[in-house]
Amino acid sequence: MSAPTPLRIVALPGIPLVQRGDDLALLISDAAERCGAKLADGHLVVCQKLVSKAEGRFVDLREVAPSEEAHRIAAEDEKDPRQVEVVLRESVRIVRRGRGVLVTETRHGFVCANAGVDLSNAPAENVAVLLPVDPDASAERLRHALEARGAGPLGVILSDTFGRPWREGLVDVAIGCSGFAPITDCRGGSDLTGRELQVTAPATADQLAAAAGLLMGKDAGIPAVWIEGVALVGSGRIGATLRDATTDLFR
Repeated sequence: MSAPTPLRIVALPGIPLVQRGDDLALLISDAAERCGAKLADGHLVVCQKLVSKAEGRFVDLREVAPSEEAHRIAAEDEKDPRQVEVVLRESVRIVRRGRGVLVTETRHGFVCANAGVDLSNAPAENVAVLLPVDPDASAERLRHALEARGAGPLGVILSDTFGRPWREGLVDVAIGCSGFAPITDCRGGSDLTGRELQVTAPATADQLAAAAGLLMGKDAGIPAVWIEGVALVGSGRIGATLRDATTDLFR
């Protein structure tokens, strides 16, 4: 068995604070060039907030009129009713509430705290940043724009930081992808002893997002990371990583 390809993870520093309408492909290409990273045969992981800002996915809380439900939840959980209202608007259902935590299912199908609505590193005071409307489409547009500038082939991942059931700590996961399959299906192959693999399907997109997250701390100023050493395989949408309700034992 040959040795695995070395994994190389490169932070792309120097990307300025992004405003609505900024050319992300240009900003990322320039950052990669400055640090000597060639955006080809690898995966680009981009912080979701970078994309959301460029797409104008934010809301001024001063312009939000909270509903009765938002006021009730905010009073019980000691939260800002305006933020709660935005969370409710971005959600299809409340999954769990307790200890001041509001976990919802977004329109995309993600189950996460506050529907991904975030106030940290927002473009201004009283501004909440929302998830992209279609993270896969956002990743696809960015990939094509980078390829038009001479990059590629490459995969693009939009990442966000999620908590996890049964475990403490936060981990970056993929909420959008383009240019590769988010799950590597190993079923039908064999393990080291020759036994057929029946359920093994690594969540490649999430693994890459988590690896990039080591360099993308909230105060690091690194919204994009380039990863080499993982093959570009297949194609697909992030929905492939969402477990169907009929097979979910925890709903």
